Amino acid sequence: MRTSKQHRTFKDALYAEFAVVGKALANAHRLELLDLLAQGERSVEELAQQTAQSLANTSAHLQVLRRARLVEAEKRGLHVVYRLAAPEVFQLWRALRDLGRARLAEVERLAESFFTDRSALVSIDKEELLRQIAADAVTVLDVRPATEYHQGHILNARSIPVAELEQRLAELPRDRAVVAYCRGPYCVFADEAVEILRRHGFQAQRLQDGFPEWQADGYPIAAASGPQESSRREAGREHAWLSEGERDRYADSPVRR
Repeated sequence: MRTSKQHRTFKDALYAEFAVVGKALANAHRLELLDLLAQGERSVEELAQQTAQSLANTSAHLQVLRRARLVEAEKRGLHVVYRLAAPEVFQLWRALRDLGRARLAEVERLAESFFTDRSALVSIDKEELLRQIAADAVTVLDVRPATEYHQGHILNARSIPVAELEQRLAELPRDRAVVAYCRGPYCVFADEAVEILRRHGFQAQRLQDGFPEWQADGYPIAAASGPQESSRREAGREHAWLSEGERDRYADSPVRR
C-alpha cells in the first residue's frame, strides 16, 4: 500500500507535467503561433513575418511549444518547418479561446471595437453552408493566402486571397450567393471580402467560423492531394464526399442534430 508521502510525490509530479502545457500556453505570442499553425505548417521565417516578431523570438517561442509537445518540427533544406503536433492541440487552443470569450468581458469589447461593422454583415453557420454546398447553391470562397488554401480548404471552395479579390471579381458567377471564409472568428479577411463583394453587387455572406473549425468538426475538406474523407462527430453524419445521393438527401431535408 502506498504511503501518503508517495501519493503526494506522485500528485506533485503529475500536475507539474500538466503545468508544462499550461506554461507553454501562457503567452500571447505563442497562442498566435498556434492559431497560425492551425491553418497549416509554416517555416520559422513565415511565422516571424506573420506575427511581426524577430526570428530569434519566434524560434524561442516555438521551442517552448515544442518542449510541451504541442508542435513538431522538420528540417527541410535551410528551413525548419513547424506544424501542430496533433488535432487535439487545436481543440485545446479553441477551448481556451472560447472560454476567454465567454468569461472575459474584455475579449468581446476588443472584438466589437475592432470589427465595428460586423453586425451589418450577414453570416452563415457551418451546417447551413453544408446544406447549400450539397444543393450546389453557393460559391464558397477561401480568402486566406493561397499557401493556406493549398494545405487544406473546404471542399469545392475556390481560392482568391482577399488582397487579389477586387481584381479577380470576373472569376465569380453573379447568379449565386458567395460565402467567404478565412482563418477563424477573429480573422478579418472574410469581413473585408464580403464588404468588397457587396460593394460590387454580389450577394455575399461570411462563414462564422474558419477553416480550422470546419475541419475539426468533421466537415468535408480537400487539400492539394484531393478530397479527404472526414468523419462527423455523431454516427450517421458522414458526408465528406457528398455523392449524388447525399446531395439530394441533404438538399431536401434538414441535417440531423
